Amino acid sequence: MIRTALFIALACAAGLVSGAANARELQPVRDLDLQRYAGVWHEIARLPNRFEDDCVGDITATYSLREDGNIRVVNACRKQDGEIMSSDGEARQAGDSPAQLEVRFAPKWLSFLPFVWADYWVIALDEDYQWALVGEPDLKYFWILSREPRLDKRTFEGLKARARGFGYELDDLVVVNPPVNADRD
Repeated sequence: MIRTALFIALACAAGLVSGAANARELQPVRDLDLQRYAGVWHEIARLPNRFEDDCVGDITATYSLREDGNIRVVNACRKQDGEIMSSDGEARQAGDSPAQLEVRFAPKWLSFLPFVWADYWVIALDEDYQWALVGEPDLKYFWILSREPRLDKRTFEGLKARARGFGYELDDLVVVNPPVNADRD
């Protein structure tokens, strides 16, 4: 009985270490030009999260550089009843890479509290800034973003494969804007 419990405990610990190893391996992209990254991005897909539960479509994130070096973030989406919901936030650099950011949507007067900031890492980026994979070291949050409202199916499948390579489980992936065939007009 004790051996069985010890074996189960060791197996669970090995699983945790394995998951932690994946998180340590996840890295933001080396180079991110925030000027080029600024602008409107369309959400193509995401892992489920509580703050987008009411969003059914037209999900965008708009980034603009602020004079203080931080980034204004405006997330918007369409709810089931057609209403547009938006939230205004801020992102700041949080590491050595400009792609290693933290974002907050809590009121500015709470920005001194560390727990109102969440990791936002650009983990893969098209060289022409046409698509981006965004995640964080715990592999809990993940988004596929595009400059256009749709991606072609080949690119979409390639991005999912990359995300799996980073350690993301995509069984519950919420596809907001289904991909289109590349030869479609």
